Amino acid sequence: MPMTMSRARVARRIATAAAFGGGGIGLLGVATVGVLLTEVRLARRTVGGSSDIPPCADGRYGAAFDHRTDHPPLRLGFLGDSTAAGQGVHRARQTPGALLASGLAALSELPVDFRNVALPGAQSDDLERQVELILADGSQTPDVCVIMIGANDVTHRMPPAQSVRHLSEAVRRLRAAGCEVVVGTCPDLGTIEPVYQPLRWVARRLSRQLAAAQTIGVVECGGRTVSLGDLLGPEFEANPRELFGPDNYHPSAEGYATAAMAVLPTLCASLGLWPEKEQPEPARGEGLLPVEQAAAEAASEGGTEVTASRAPWALLKHRRRRQLPAPEPTDPSSVTR
Repeated sequence: MPMTMSRARVARRIATAAAFGGGGIGLLGVATVGVLLTEVRLARRTVGGSSDIPPCADGRYGAAFDHRTDHPPLRLGFLGDSTAAGQGVHRARQTPGALLASGLAALSELPVDFRNVALPGAQSDDLERQVELILADGSQTPDVCVIMIGANDVTHRMPPAQSVRHLSEAVRRLRAAGCEVVVGTCPDLGTIEPVYQPLRWVARRLSRQLAAAQTIGVVECGGRTVSLGDLLGPEFEANPRELFGPDNYHPSAEGYATAAMAVLPTLCASLGLWPEKEQPEPARGEGLLPVEQAAAEAASEGGTEVTASRAPWALLKHRRRRQLPAPEPTDPSSVTR
């Protein structure tokens, strides 16, 4: 609990600095940063890093529902970095976007038009460009957008307040355009297999602190977050050969499926399609908490959703997961680029 409260206070300071234009809040001392950089250089000799172009998964999912409904297709947009793009796998159906588009189609019983503008290597300052792309055609505005971002901000030492400010502005613009927004917060970089102490501890601390600060910024701009860090952490540590891809950095197909199963309930709930009430179940550890406390707790427990309630409160949810349907081949011509 003391660690959670400390993380909550720091996350609130970062989010406040982001809101008021600050950017210089650091989480580590100079000596620690020196150790971090030394360990990063050593780790990079071991950790791969794929230069492969991620498979394009854009297209229509759930096309079979076209003939069973008069409703227009749902539109799903994806923004973010290499994880959002699906780097590390070689088939479009293995990417997180394809998995979520198929899951959304199955649960809504509507076709889903999917478009991904994520860029491998992107930091949060690239979100402005990505939002421009996703909103360029006003007649094709997504119903919901998923953003996965943050890992490169940590590894490239972007000031956390600056990182949160870019993400918050992207969420604000998407919400103003009528999109629901779900953000998968910064993953736990302490789970990368070849990374050893003290970098592992530092990377975990930085990742979780940024995830908590991201949550505050996103929720206060009208979006929802899902924590990916601790969800992937224990599972990746226990099964690194199955959940990490060949480059030892990006998730494998099984890793992306694990993440997508965590995000799907929140994605559907944002559109009113998930069969659970928008109320806390205390028996499941859910509740209404001050937003910074909810953010800190979510950063330590993967798969946890945080969404706004009456200010300054937020709803902390542990939604039940469902098995994802296998993505079917897409029809790329059905999506306006």
